[in-house]
Amino acid sequence: MSTKASAVLLLPLALLILVIAGSSAALAQLDVRYYSKTCPNVEAIVRKEMEKIISAAPSLAGPLLRLHFHDCFVRGCDASVLLNSTEGNLAERDAKPNKSLRGFGSVDRVKAKLEAACPNTVSCADVLTLMARDAVVLAKGPTWPVALGRRDGKVSSATEASDNLPPAFGDIPLLTKIFASKNLDLKDLVVLSGAHTLGTAHCPSYADRLYNFSSAYNADPSLDSQYADRLRTRCKSRDDKAMLSEMDPGSYKTFDTSYYRHVAKRRGLFQSDSALLTDASTREYVQRIATGKFDDMFFKDFSESMIKMGNVGVLTGADGEIRKKCYIVN
Repeated sequence: MSTKASAVLLLPLALLILVIAGSSAALAQLDVRYYSKTCPNVEAIVRKEMEKIISAAPSLAGPLLRLHFHDCFVRGCDASVLLNSTEGNLAERDAKPNKSLRGFGSVDRVKAKLEAACPNTVSCADVLTLMARDAVVLAKGPTWPVALGRRDGKVSSATEASDNLPPAFGDIPLLTKIFASKNLDLKDLVVLSGAHTLGTAHCPSYADRLYNFSSAYNADPSLDSQYADRLRTRCKSRDDKAMLSEMDPGSYKTFDTSYYRHVAKRRGLFQSDSALLTDASTREYVQRIATGKFDDMFFKDFSESMIKMGNVGVLTGADGEIRKKCYIVN
């Protein structure tokens, strides 16, 4: 068994369930056994389909995890990011920060399997939460228990997405404020930033760091100059929307701690990555995980922070609905 896999076993299940139970009294209706009678094989169905998806396209692990992040930071984890725009409404998925989101077809595929097995039962919000967890596991990361029972929202706004999502250019004060609005703290910020170990990013999300950063610098001085030169060979201009760069070079399909080693060397792709070195507590965490001696600790921390984030602003009970198809309200 690998070190990464064995780290999962070091994660006390009872502790994580306590985190779930203690996040908020309003979450009392979420339960890891929520579908035990109505759709008892829900997790097995999701996992089986995810194994097929990630086996065929390993690079989708990052985008599927990112979908869950971008959902939870706008109106909470209610699957509003999955809704299509309509004639009278521009939805979250068409907001500028979400233009590069991928994986919608995979969500529809998993949802269709669940509808065939358990019609009108499992919410798209729960599907997305389970898929994010399984994406991490299948990328050799940790696992954690997912409390279920979320309902799907009926509202999706591109404006709200632009106003609420943590920006790639964010500094610690701004990011802390955004995270705090979701009941997530500074540790959650530095831990969840570790999700950048998976996936790629389009040039416009970081190009401003490379060209005419300020009157005094051609490139962002917080970015390692050799790394900046290397990025320029891939990202020719701010307008290059086709080119992709790995957020964790050399390891972007594997969930590990190498992201923190890049950040510690001033090679974080985004300004928000570099910002982690500007605060004493986040810098200390980055430097500790970057040693490679605390992988188990990071896996445990990431699991706990993902549970917290997955509980943000959830709809339960009679609120929302169970969408038949994730991209349209019933």
